[in-house]
Amino acid sequence: MTDLSALTARQLLAGYEKGEFSPVDATRAALARIEAVQPLVNAFVRVDGAEALAQAEASAARWRSKEPLGLVDGVPVSVKDLLLMRGGPTLRGSRTTRARGGWDEDAPSVARLREHGAVFLGKTTTPEFGWKGVTDSPLSGVTGNPYDPSRTAGGSSGGSAAAVALGAGPLSLGTDGGGSVRIPASFCGIFGLKPTYGRVPLYPSSPFGTLAHVGPMTRDAADAALLMDVVSGPDWRDWSQLAPGGSMTAALDGGVKGLRVAYSASFGGQVAVRPDVAAAVRAAVGKLAELGAYVEEADPDFADPVESFHTLWFSGAARLVQHFGKEQRDLLDPGLREIAARGARYSALDYLAAVDVRMDLGRRMGRFHSTYDVLVTPTLPVTAFEAGAEVPKGSGHRRWTGWTPFTYPFNLTQQPAASVPCGTGSDGLPVGVQVVAARHRDDLVLRAAHALYGSGAAGVSPVPRPAGT
Repeated sequence: MTDLSALTARQLLAGYEKGEFSPVDATRAALARIEAVQPLVNAFVRVDGAEALAQAEASAARWRSKEPLGLVDGVPVSVKDLLLMRGGPTLRGSRTTRARGGWDEDAPSVARLREHGAVFLGKTTTPEFGWKGVTDSPLSGVTGNPYDPSRTAGGSSGGSAAAVALGAGPLSLGTDGGGSVRIPASFCGIFGLKPTYGRVPLYPSSPFGTLAHVGPMTRDAADAALLMDVVSGPDWRDWSQLAPGGSMTAALDGGVKGLRVAYSASFGGQVAVRPDVAAAVRAAVGKLAELGAYVEEADPDFADPVESFHTLWFSGAARLVQHFGKEQRDLLDPGLREIAARGARYSALDYLAAVDVRMDLGRRMGRFHSTYDVLVTPTLPVTAFEAGAEVPKGSGHRRWTGWTPFTYPFNLTQQPAASVPCGTGSDGLPVGVQVVAARHRDDLVLRAAHALYGSGAAGVSPVPRPAGT
């Protein structure tokens, strides 16, 4: 019998169309997986099985009538608990958020999913207000890695990554302000895309401003393209949204023959990458060359912009808690409280100086992409470390940005960037390769990633089955 929890969204849709199984079957399988894995990895903060099954029944009736509502009718999905989803509270991983209220509005991406008939399983875990690159919070505790629950799932979209990896729905929506889709995608062995800023409308706007993107978290690039075709629809609530573009699914089949690929193993020696991680990434780059891409080792022309990123990120945290009283501040994650206090000390001139660095970085990457179509790097220099820690033990890093040097630069530039699974490290934990393209060229990122899946360099790995499931 087919394990429906192991299928991609496209495989589920093909089965619905052929009448081999129904959205109800797929939803029951996803809910069963949630019941089995939730005690181990803590990926969800809210699950509404009765509502999900009701949505699945309605979808099944549409499929029987051969009148599906949209592109993902009947596909089980989850949503990170930073994005509004009507019918229940969006707590954002914080004890400061009151659950009372109407909660009768969807975020734009969630609204598009609802219009296309998706089945909502529930909300996934996040660190408080998505402030760091791992997933633990005072409200919901620690989220573990699907391959080893004693390790972190990464963050801040760690719950979504763990859910997708474990078969608890093939599609999830995450957010990415400094790597928060790509970090957990790399650690959990799934595909994650940070689209060009504005490609997926966002409302309410993030306290971290134009660093924050909404993106798909899936088991392969083709499912991500499908999800992008759904959630990229316009929404008047986001003044910075981009004009609708072409179909991402239609762009997948271009291949990489003739594509100009720059491979940067360590940003010119600026990043110490673990040797086993570097080897897995280099093998994936070799596959691109075998597929006909022109690959050259080349480093982008910039120094680490971490201090400017901190200025913008910590200022956002300060703005987030600006109106909190002492009682609310005492409830915060101590790390969030610390960066918010630091952010409050920056001046307007400090902020504008960071914006200057950001604009210069964007100019440099624009020039870089006049020579190269895509840039390929490791997503992260390490594999997943101990759960519940912001930084790897003994690393000497103070903040999560110390071990994510490949991700946050491209939030500053707003470029599309994806993490593609490319094997495992010596510890058996997943490794990701990052693919970056110029702004508005999300299609190139998806094309290159899709080619890696087709070549076998990346793949839909078997759904991990932690002991006890």
